[in-house]
Amino acid sequence: MRLVAITLEQAQGLIDGAVRYAAANDLQPLTVAVLDPGGVLVALARQDGSGLLRPDLAVAKAWGVLGLGMNNRAIAARAESSPEFFTSVAALAQGRILSVPGGVFVRDAQGTLLGACGATGDTSANDELALLAGIESVGLRAETGAEVGV
Repeated sequence: MRLVAITLEQAQGLIDGAVRYAAANDLQPLTVAVLDPGGVLVALARQDGSGLLRPDLAVAKAWGVLGLGMNNRAIAARAESSPEFFTSVAALAQGRILSVPGGVFVRDAQGTLLGACGATGDTSANDELALLAGIESVGLRAETGAEVGV
């Protein structure tokens, strides 16, 4: 069985679309990471002026949603209702999990999971908006949890 995963071309296009959105909306410099369904980094870009820890944060936003199989909103709700669970999971994940928007599942038109992406540099809400624009720019679908009011 062949694993379906986001391609390098799609990942780079997603990043380009997110960066274009950031520039058009005067966001702070972003770092964007794209991971395959197994959590392996496919592409990463750090805009000039984006901070030193931003690559780790972008990967953590994407890796966390993949690792737990739930969107950032569900992770945030779980962290709020059970802080000891979130603290334990964060320790097990070696810090590669965050409970704020900016980590997004990436799916194809049929709903197949292709991976996840994470962005950081501006507010978490703006990071997520940039990702949504990037995902749409390559003809893929985003899943954030906002779609179902989670």
